[in-house]
Amino acid sequence: MSFLKSLFNKKDAEAPAPLSYQDFWTWFQEHEKAFYEVIKSGNDIEQKFFDVLGPKLNELKECTFWYLSGMTDDTTAELILTADGNLKHIPFVEELAAAAPVLKNWKITSLKQPSSSSTFGIKMNDYTFSEETMSFYAHEIPEMPDQIELTILHTAYTPENESHISHGAYILLDNFLGELNCVTTIDHINFKNTKDAEKELVPLAKLKDFLLWREKEFIEKYEGLRHNTEKDSYSSFNGTLKNGLPIIAIVNTDILQWNAKASHPWIAIAIFKFEGDDNNGMPDDETYNLLNTLEDRIMLELKDSDGYINIGRETANSTREIYFSCHDFRKPAIVFDQIQKENKELISFDFEIYKDKYWQTFNKYL
Repeated sequence: MSFLKSLFNKKDAEAPAPLSYQDFWTWFQEHEKAFYEVIKSGNDIEQKFFDVLGPKLNELKECTFWYLSGMTDDTTAELILTADGNLKHIPFVEELAAAAPVLKNWKITSLKQPSSSSTFGIKMNDYTFSEETMSFYAHEIPEMPDQIELTILHTAYTPENESHISHGAYILLDNFLGELNCVTTIDHINFKNTKDAEKELVPLAKLKDFLLWREKEFIEKYEGLRHNTEKDSYSSFNGTLKNGLPIIAIVNTDILQWNAKASHPWIAIAIFKFEGDDNNGMPDDETYNLLNTLEDRIMLELKDSDGYINIGRETANSTREIYFSCHDFRKPAIVFDQIQKENKELISFDFEIYKDKYWQTFNKYL
């Protein structure tokens, strides 16, 4: 397939009212024949397709959807919707693609798929990224046996060009492994020059098989494992920040001793910001009640029996963070996004989701 262009969405001067997925696809159907002819001809694709598509996608959810397009064969155009590796946007890309209607001359794809080619490679910033220039080896960490940490070796790597090499390598892996596999199966990547290798080099072509093997082992070890927090003990932590303001945390200290942390490898953090300057960075009574109401709402959605463990919360410096360790990243993203929409006039709310198999995020409470 020849990909013709990928562009980040452009913001409209005035954001229109949000669309539903159905609204978007109804609009796309109205234009799909003209879009198809543009992709097939290869003429003025940016102006006649991407510059039209981008603002419409922004009406769904601003700056969430990226896209690629090209012809898969003589009669089929493909639109690939991608989160560009942003974990918390992946569920919405998947939902949008799943809602697409069947279109005669179009293939709608969710996320960049693994390459089926036996040879692969890209060129960026005058560097070539391919199986000829790259290899890898894995690290075994005795205290973290489920951690998948790789060193990617490149023949041209230097400390000075690390940003170029790492960026190109991540793009190659994204397309070689597939977008979802790339962000969910690898925990950490280091970069070195090939001549500085400390272990036997493994051809990059074998990376897929290695990750499939490790993922199979992981699933067999942890699938379906859940923890009931009903009888767990919670501890209160009080301290002072460097700026002199107080910090208060309430944490499930029992769960931090659990020996199956890796079964819930995704950390989801709800982040609420409020006006606390007149109260030493703490919420006033009204804000305190609102925060507790929103936390209760989250707890109703993210239950330990379903694989979402509430680790605790921390309040300081006009911010409250609520911590969860999760068996999957999709539902927290959807729940947090919905609460964000419903309460945007009441309080500032954002969230983070990332992988941390051994919950090192919470080491400060041990």
